[in-house]
Amino acid sequence: MKKLDKERVLLAVAAPVLALAAAFVLTALVLLATGKEPFNAFGIMFDYGMKADSQVYILNKATTYYLAGLAVAIGFRMNLFNIGVDGQYRLAAFFAAVVGGALGLPGLVQIPLILLVGMLVGAMWASIAGLLKVYRGVSEVISTIMLNSLSGIVISYLLVDGRLADLDKQTNIVATDPLPSSSHFFTIPAGGDLDPIWGFIVVAALAGVGFWFLLGRTRFGFDLRAVGRSESAAQASGVNVKRMVLTSMVLSGAMAGLIGMPTLLNDTHQFTSDFPTGIGFTGIAIALLGRNNPVGIALAAVLWGFLERGANRLEFEGYDKEIVGVMQGVIVLCVVIAYELVRRYGLKRQQQRVGAELAAQARADKPQGTDKTEVPA
Repeated sequence: MKKLDKERVLLAVAAPVLALAAAFVLTALVLLATGKEPFNAFGIMFDYGMKADSQVYILNKATTYYLAGLAVAIGFRMNLFNIGVDGQYRLAAFFAAVVGGALGLPGLVQIPLILLVGMLVGAMWASIAGLLKVYRGVSEVISTIMLNSLSGIVISYLLVDGRLADLDKQTNIVATDPLPSSSHFFTIPAGGDLDPIWGFIVVAALAGVGFWFLLGRTRFGFDLRAVGRSESAAQASGVNVKRMVLTSMVLSGAMAGLIGMPTLLNDTHQFTSDFPTGIGFTGIAIALLGRNNPVGIALAAVLWGFLERGANRLEFEGYDKEIVGVMQGVIVLCVVIAYELVRRYGLKRQQQRVGAELAAQARADKPQGTDKTEVPA
């Protein structure tokens, strides 16, 4: 049994390791093709990423990316592609900022209320795609992509001076009302003159534990994974497939509603026209790299933050900043290829193991002396 567990662990680790190794090799070839020295670039990124201020930056970025990865992974576990995480999180952050800016309650009430509003808005927006899939058979990929555009239109309409936002004439920035100080989330001092670590990293860690427990240790999680493997088999065993699809989309949207909270509660304290975009799509890459596992997603989120931090330094050293974007794209492609190769190898090994066990059982069940030719007396 121990040998089987070790082999499964090795196969689980092999795919991301192969993907990262291939990504760095291909990126090095791209750098060489452009006349740049690849090892010097990697050295610059590593040295800069190990600095204390860079580590704080990486952890803060990884907090947001981790939540995005979890939101996408919930759908992936059920074979659902929630491409609309980006729109869900931005719409949720916008309305959470509007509600938070309009109230002045004590922090113990105000902060949970803001989080609840964000999760509800994200869940409701994602439920539209779930309802369309369950009752009209519309692909969640198409519906969530369209909802991304629609969420941007809604925010653009409401984020206007005189509606749900105000124009700062000095900076010419349109933003919602600032959150009161009671809504500011706590921070963790990093020491010296360094920026603090966002306290929302604690909430992200708790979300990861909840993800692991719900999907890995409950009947609901078992049913969800069963539907993801085979809808017909799950339905035959008594699972309500339509309800599971809708519930999964709602949970994914609720998790997406938390993505903007670290930035809102720990950094900007209001929603502006330049609120971060594209994080939902980053979550897809992180969920793939982390194999939909909360620990793997955490490592992938840290890696993504490290690469982005390194990109800022490379630009000052004469390298093209876009090289990191190339590296990230290559990582995603290599992850898909590596996972498929490892999956096929694991399937082949399983078939060989089952064949060997059947052959051994057949030899054990064979009567003694049947291999010898009987000689008549």
